[in-house]
Amino acid sequence: MKKALGTHLILEFFGCDPGTLKEVPYVEKAFLKAAKESKTHVVAHNFHQFNPYGVSGVVVIEESHYTIHTWPEHAYAAIDLFYCSDEIEIEKAIQVLKEAFKPTMIKSTELLRGKPNELMAFSRRKEAASGVP
Repeated sequence: MKKALGTHLILEFFGCDPGTLKEVPYVEKAFLKAAKESKTHVVAHNFHQFNPYGVSGVVVIEESHYTIHTWPEHAYAAIDLFYCSDEIEIEKAIQVLKEAFKPTMIKSTELLRGKPNELMAFSRRKEAASGVP
């Protein structure tokens, strides 16, 4: 049995090379490479350049999404890697992003989304409330 429907990996990259966080072409290329190297299936992607600097972007994958928000002035990037397949090689995505943005410190939090026991408990409560046996 799967441990969850999806895994949401929240990464905070501190001490990044600010030049790598400033413009869409670089950030977009890094994220598309991370998606490819981790064996995802890209559906779409969209990145936005902020003025005076910073980038937000998303790569929508069949398995969910990869997102980033950058603050070059703080040498910081907030990255979310959400995937719903055991076939994803997430460590390869992380390695690509580390090589691209060169953080000196990484904080990582993993959330399991849609845990089977929680889904079953919710389903039972819903059935009890509706009177369906």
